[in-house]
Amino acid sequence: MQRSNNDVWVGLFVLIGALAILFLALQSANLLSLNFEKTYAVTAKFDNIGGLKPKAAVKSAGVVVGRVDNIVFDDKSYQAKVTLALETRYVFPKDSSLKILTSGLLGDQYLGIEAGADDKNLAAGDVIGSTQSAVVLENLISQFLYSKAAEPASTSIEKAKP
Repeated sequence: MQRSNNDVWVGLFVLIGALAILFLALQSANLLSLNFEKTYAVTAKFDNIGGLKPKAAVKSAGVVVGRVDNIVFDDKSYQAKVTLALETRYVFPKDSSLKILTSGLLGDQYLGIEAGADDKNLAAGDVIGSTQSAVVLENLISQFLYSKAAEPASTSIEKAKP
């Protein structure tokens, strides 16, 4: 009888531990967000979203003010249409702008929102018009290489002369 009782307790602790590890794994991968704040939806269009994913943070001044709700391709404008779920306690002017930023050198991407100066605030269903797409490292490298290749060889030799 004693052995059976101990087995139940050990099994219970193992189950609680497994649930805790599952919770931490989902939380760290941004697949689980326990936020019970009311939100309002706004949309924005980007030429290139890079590695932005649904559930990515929307930050203003480093504070998470919402999450990316949905990302779809608009086949009429050939842009990515991003739907944001902003918390209702945070209000932003209608002329606010969005940037796709990266946390760290090779970290996750998130949206940064910069407040504008308009008197009217964003409401549910509004579209943010001022957006800046993600910086793609390959494009930067290719622009640098093409600019160096287009530079005449004589100018680099003249710069090297004392």
